[in-house]
Amino acid sequence: MFGNTISMAERALDCLWVKQEALSDNLANVDTPGYKRKQVSFEEIYRKRLTAAGETKSDRNIKEAIQGMNYKVTSRDDSARVDENNVNADVENTEMTRTWLHYYYLLQSVTSDIKMYQTAIKGQ
Repeated sequence: MFGNTISMAERALDCLWVKQEALSDNLANVDTPGYKRKQVSFEEIYRKRLTAAGETKSDRNIKEAIQGMNYKVTSRDDSARVDENNVNADVENTEMTRTWLHYYYLLQSVTSDIKMYQTAIKGQ
């Protein structure tokens, strides 16, 4: 009845939450010698899985792709700083804002969908 919209958003929100936690860790360790910046990626992985599942035109394959979707946490060893820390606070703050906005608008979309279903159920 509801399609895959809410479950897709749920997985994306979960991944964005993990991304926000990694960004917070990075900012908390901006002055920690030797700390390596964490990066969380899921958008490209998510898009590829959904595209492949969508080509089969099977609702079951799409649901499995959504439920099996996950994120990838990586770190890079490069550093331009003497203390071997590779966190740039400006980059992290910008990415944190972008991630927060993505989370916020996705949450608004889910809220809007739920309100639409509530209206349909009430018959108004």
